[in-house]
Amino acid sequence: MAETSETRYRVGGMDCASCATKIDTAVRRVAGVADVSVSVMAGTMTVRHDGSSDLKAIEKKVTGLGYSVSPFAGNAAPAHDHGGHDHHDHGDHEGHDHDHAGHDHAGQEIEGPHGHDHAPMAGPWWQSKKGRLTILSGAALIAAYAVGHLVPAIGSYAFIVAMLVGLVPIARRALMAAFSGTPFSIEMLMTIAAVGAVIINAGEEAATVVFLFLVGELLEGVAAGKARESIQSLTALVPKNALLEDNGQTREVPAESLAVGAIIMVRPGDRISADGIIISGESAIDEAPVTGESTPVCKGVDAVVFAGTVNGDAVLRVRVTAAAADNTIARVVRLVEEAQESKAPTERFIDRFSRYYTPGVVVVAALVVVAPPLLFGGLWSEWVYKGLAILLIGCPCALVISTPAAIAASLSAGARRGLLMKGGAVLETLGKVTMVAFDKTGTLTEGKPQVTDIIPFGLSEAQVLSRAAVLEQGSSHPLALAILNRAKVDGVPVPPAFELEALPGKGVSGKVGGETLDLLSPPAARERGALSAEQDARITDLNDEGKSVSVLLVNGATAGLIAMRDEPREDAQAGLSTLKSAGVKAMMLTGDNKRTAAAVAGMLGIDWRGEMMPEDKQRVVGELKREGFIVAKVGDGINDAPALAAADIGIAMGGGTDVALETADAAVLHGRVGDVARMIELSKRTMRNILQNISIALGLKVVFLVTTIAGITGLWPAILADTGATVLVTINALRLLRIKE
Repeated sequence: MAETSETRYRVGGMDCASCATKIDTAVRRVAGVADVSVSVMAGTMTVRHDGSSDLKAIEKKVTGLGYSVSPFAGNAAPAHDHGGHDHHDHGDHEGHDHDHAGHDHAGQEIEGPHGHDHAPMAGPWWQSKKGRLTILSGAALIAAYAVGHLVPAIGSYAFIVAMLVGLVPIARRALMAAFSGTPFSIEMLMTIAAVGAVIINAGEEAATVVFLFLVGELLEGVAAGKARESIQSLTALVPKNALLEDNGQTREVPAESLAVGAIIMVRPGDRISADGIIISGESAIDEAPVTGESTPVCKGVDAVVFAGTVNGDAVLRVRVTAAAADNTIARVVRLVEEAQESKAPTERFIDRFSRYYTPGVVVVAALVVVAPPLLFGGLWSEWVYKGLAILLIGCPCALVISTPAAIAASLSAGARRGLLMKGGAVLETLGKVTMVAFDKTGTLTEGKPQVTDIIPFGLSEAQVLSRAAVLEQGSSHPLALAILNRAKVDGVPVPPAFELEALPGKGVSGKVGGETLDLLSPPAARERGALSAEQDARITDLNDEGKSVSVLLVNGATAGLIAMRDEPREDAQAGLSTLKSAGVKAMMLTGDNKRTAAAVAGMLGIDWRGEMMPEDKQRVVGELKREGFIVAKVGDGINDAPALAAADIGIAMGGGTDVALETADAAVLHGRVGDVARMIELSKRTMRNILQNISIALGLKVVFLVTTIAGITGLWPAILADTGATVLVTINALRLLRIKE
């Protein structure tokens, strides 16, 4: 296996797919580069290379094409060649060992060799170089019209000057791209068309076309910027400052300086500035900004909190568990950006298609110019003009951006609701899923037992619960916690116990107020002969419902039964019925005993398989695939790893645990069953959107191709059609950012 490194860059000023193609083609030609993935929407580039690559040369190539480029902090993790993203940029280690002093242009605008800007569009559009060039070109066009009216003799020259104002930077970019391996760039088509128009004495139209082209580029930049902001706006949720506790004092420090293990104070109403664990205080926390959870969640000591969530009504002290570069939001943003770099099947197909499509358009345009005059005696000027218009119509911008724009918008919309999908391929496959296999514990159920029945014999329910809770004080066993929680909710008194003694494998005993109490498993109670036939029958019935039973003895006689079960999540039923109505089947795979599995599956109305080891789950997923199902496996990402990997799509459930986020193709950050259905619906909406985009892009081209050859439309409607299509496609894709509930 070749040892390769991966280096990630921020690239400023990419606003359409042809930008990404030019960068991709140019960087691939640098020695030692194995693979390049560029995302227009995230404004990032990842280069996989062996140690021999000159990273300076890579950056020079990109700046040469007129884009700004700066390496991410903490780059170049070695990546063994297995194609996946196996690096994470933890901003705490040094970048490469070469100096970026001359060109660290993370945020600033860059003047490329063509004097044209491809910098990030920060601030209002008219302040960007692209905006200024468009305004200048427009002003030159108006001036040329004025000169043409006042001094008709030099009007044609005035239009040529006006055209050159906009065309010179475009032509420079065309040449740079041609030298870097992209001869058929949109800039080249534009340059040929404009120069050709001047030669056939259509200078006025040439100047108009150049101006419209610049307007189109500007609009694309604004639209791409909007899509990019949607995911970057997540990072704005994390407050800039934090209140750090230091030697009994609190002082305000930058949030990004917080170290793991630091203690911060969070006042009521403040945003929490880091991922952490509450060490004192109890408060309702509004997690809507991060997870989309509609109601505030009550959290106390030992509960996990996320950066960017809002503290409700009490002071909290929080121990920081992740540095700023690694908090939940930073990881979500990073995952989404990496996902946008990995191309979807449709996108790869369209990239290949456009590689042949653009040269094809040039050939068709050349035939339109040459064939009619030579074969049918047509007018050269007329057919040259039509050929130039076809060159402009043929620009593939709208077609090439149709897929990545929709996928980027979807990934962003999903991330804002806690639905993470690792890339376009995952997003495409999700819509085709026909079977969802759910894990039980912690996925369909809460993952912790709750008291479901209290059956007293001779005492009240509260008295049985109180005595059981006395014995379970201090225990961390899940069944003990279920009893203690129920006692707390019901407000029953829990006096201290004496002579508490654990009976290994059987239960616990102790003394309270002169009574000897035992809380035993049913077999241990039977051993003591404490159960009547009727009581034993009740226990069997409860076991058949999938419940665990504890038997309370007071002074040796049975005083009550407490039944517990891991209950389904509140939204499990609704989530499963949403899947069903979408025509997707569901099944539960669990390691639990068959009685428990049957009981929970019965409540949820779902097929099930019980007593399964991780390898059994993997086997069942394989069987379902062989039966022709497209299978999504939903689990908590640890014991389900083999099955998650075997499924067409592995979906991790829960609060973004590392293992879950790393092993699965997708993750539901706040563990709602209904979110699986939402993910599938989002995928279907995205595929519909992509289809609409491709139809818009190709449909407009076909219409204008016919009208141009028929002589109805000319050069500037052709460029309007292309720009219009690109902007329409981007706006249509941005509709996906509006989240439907």
